[in-house]
Amino acid sequence: MKRYDVIAFDLDGTLSDPAKGLIQGFVYCFKKLGIPYEKPEDLRKYIGPSLYEEWQEDFGFTPDEANAAIEIFREYYNIYGWWDNEIYDGIHEMLDSLKRAGKKIVLATSKPLDTAKKILELFGLTEYFDFIGGATSHQNDQKWQVLNWSLRSVGVDLEDADSLSKCILVGDRKYDAEGAKICGIDSLGVLYGHGTKEEIYASGFTLYADTVADISRILI
Repeated sequence: MKRYDVIAFDLDGTLSDPAKGLIQGFVYCFKKLGIPYEKPEDLRKYIGPSLYEEWQEDFGFTPDEANAAIEIFREYYNIYGWWDNEIYDGIHEMLDSLKRAGKKIVLATSKPLDTAKKILELFGLTEYFDFIGGATSHQNDQKWQVLNWSLRSVGVDLEDADSLSKCILVGDRKYDAEGAKICGIDSLGVLYGHGTKEEIYASGFTLYADTVADISRILI
């Protein structure tokens, strides 16, 4: 098995399940804007990708309109939604085993950086991470941009193929596989998150994990 020294993690759907809080935030936003939807579960597809890009594509928003919609979503989410979240079973044990094996662990999420930090603190995960990377712009940085930032911040030479070959991103949506590919690193798709099995297998992940425990077995 190939050795990876730097392991980057997505957050939503990979380390924790934010569905309750996020979906309620989407419901709040869509009702306020008059955007129709059949049932709250249909909004689950917006867990993971950049809302800035997805809502422009799905609703024909201009960039300014997308930003305004995101601000309405955050009226709910930043107060009530971010903590309505559940950590997946075995995450502490998995991260601890990677840390004890000498791996550098970074976070690379499209979620705003301040919110990502609060969630890691909520679940007592901050101590495991050598660097925490999240979106820092109003538009929500794309996955590959956050990933590049996170890798560079722990000393990865983004111009060196050998350095990149020792890095992997763990995520649960096609956007994670796409981001890893753009950055030139491998990816591990988890099948317990918010991406369907069809999406995960079609996205071109390098490796796959059925469970949280599988991540440790694969990467150590």
